[in-house]
Parts: sequence; structure tokens; C-alpha cells
Amino acid sequence: MNVAVVGATGAVGETIVQVLRERKIPVERLGLFASSARSGVLETSTEALADYDTVFFAGSDEASSEFVPPILERGGVVIDNSSTYRMRSDVPLVVPEINASAILPEHHLFPVGNCTAIILCVALAPVRDAAGLRSVNVATYQAVSGAGRAALEEFDAGEGAFVRNVVPKVGDFGDDGYSGEELKVRDETRKILDLPELPLYATTVRVPVRTAHSEAVFFETERETTVEQLALVLSRAPAVVFHRSGVVTPRDVEGTDDVHVARLRSAGDDKRHFQMWVVGDQLRKGAATNAVQILELLIARGVRASSFDYARQGRATQDDIAGSG
Repeated sequence: MNVAVVGATGAVGETIVQVLRERKIPVERLGLFASSARSGVLETSTEALADYDTVFFAGSDEASSEFVPPILERGGVVIDNSSTYRMRSDVPLVVPEINASAILPEHHLFPVGNCTAIILCVALAPVRDAAGLRSVNVATYQAVSGAGRAALEEFDAGEGAFVRNVVPKVGDFGDDGYSGEELKVRDETRKILDLPELPLYATTVRVPVRTAHSEAVFFETERETTVEQLALVLSRAPAVVFHRSGVVTPRDVEGTDDVHVARLRSAGDDKRHFQMWVVGDQLRKGAATNAVQILELLIARGVRASSFDYARQGRATQDDIAGSG
């Protein structure tokens, strides 16, 4: 299998390469591409990408818009970390632990969801399955890495707008007062959880933290339940580390792939309103690891990477996920 990474010099692209190696993906040839050629990295072009079976995109929306269509036209597989194609109705927005069955044989384009939404959904999916979801409110505390490599380098050097400050603006504000990031969290969470009408309101905030996002989540369930029942399902959920006591901080989870849930509690005696604290690494499960897990899932389903024929038909299962890692 020949694999390319476009945007390989960025924070997400570098992490994709790292995760491919960590998870021992059977890559025969790995091509690294960026907007311009430099040592060890090729300049991105349609011609240069023509020899690769699977292409990860970890760059700009402009790069995805230009280079993804020719890859799909020749039958290649694209796993795209940009926001370009996420809300297209004809492609799935896959978080493998949640909705692997959304992948159909005809799919070759796999957008990777917004990092904040992925981390939120990993924590909310077990709640949805156990008691339903009636509404969600979330305040996020987002790492500097989400703003890109330049912001991360400024942060590491003790410089830049995000050092010793909290900025309640991630993305541009619209006429309704919501930022672009807040709308992504709403829309993509609805799509991943298959709850298109879910009332969800987000306030997204950039904080002086390196790579892990934190989220204070306030949710209402459809059916009455208890903290004990929710704790049980969260403790058994894939990709979740549930903390029955104590706290977990973004520094605790940097460089890891699980989503951590702590401080689960109810609103007094209310059996429908609950709160929890959620933390996950933005570069890992929020981006690169989720992207590589999608490729693992395709391999587990029997995709012949050289021709993209499916050796077996039918929907993917959670057993596929367990067997791929």
C-alpha cells in the first residue's frame, strides 16, 4: 500500500506519520508532501500524488479542494482532516468507535471531524446509547495546537496571543454571534451522533495549553437515569477512560489517544440533567489517530489498497475496530 500525507510539515501531518508508524500500518511507500518542496518533503501536485493508493490531507481547505477530486476520480481513497467535505450529505463523518457502520462500499472520501466535536462525541455516544440525548451545552478550553504549527511554536517559545491569556474566539464570528468553531461543533456532533435535530450550544475558547482540549459538558437525557448507570456505561465505552473520582487535566493526557471523562454529576435529584468534564489530545484522537483508525477500519473490512476493491461486502462492525488495532 502506497500512502501519501499532504501537509506533512504541519502539526497534524507530522502526527499522522507518527501514528502510522506506531500502529504498524502496512505501508510500502510513504510520500510526504507540502505546499512547497523542502528537505525530505515533496511539493504537492496532482501528478505527484497519482502513484498513491491512500492520501491523507492535513493542510488547508484550499489544498483539499484542489487535489482531492482528481484522486477520487481515479478511484483513490482520501482521508481528509480539513473541513472541506465534512458536511456533504453523501459522505460519512466517521469516528470508528461510534459509527463505523456509516461506511459503505462506495465510499472513498472520508473527512475527519472537527477535533473538538470528535472528543465530545466519544464521551456523549455512550450516554446517547444508554439514555438518549435531549440537549447539550458545552464550554470548551481548546489547546493552542488547534491553531496550527505557527501558534504552537509561538506558545513553546513563550510568545503569541495565547500565552497567559484566554480568548473566547475560535474562528470568525457570524451575524448570529456564534463563531465558526462553535457551529462546527454543533453541526458535526449532530452528524456523528446521527441526531440531526439535537439542540446543542457551544462556547469555544482558546487557552494556554499545548495539545489537549478540555470540555465542560452539560447535557439532558431523553430518559431518566442515574450517575451510577452513566458511570457504568462510560467505564465500558471504547476509547473512554472514566475517572470515578478526582480530576484529569489536559497535561495528563497529552500524547495519548483516549478521551478522559471525570466529574460526572447530576443536577441535584434531577434524573435527566448531568454534567461532566471531558479531556482529549487534539492532535491524536481529535485528528491524526482518528484518521489512521479509519484506514485501519478499511483494511479490516478487506479493502485491497492497490485496487480499492472490497473483498467482502456489508457494513463494518465494532469487531472490525477491535481487530484492526
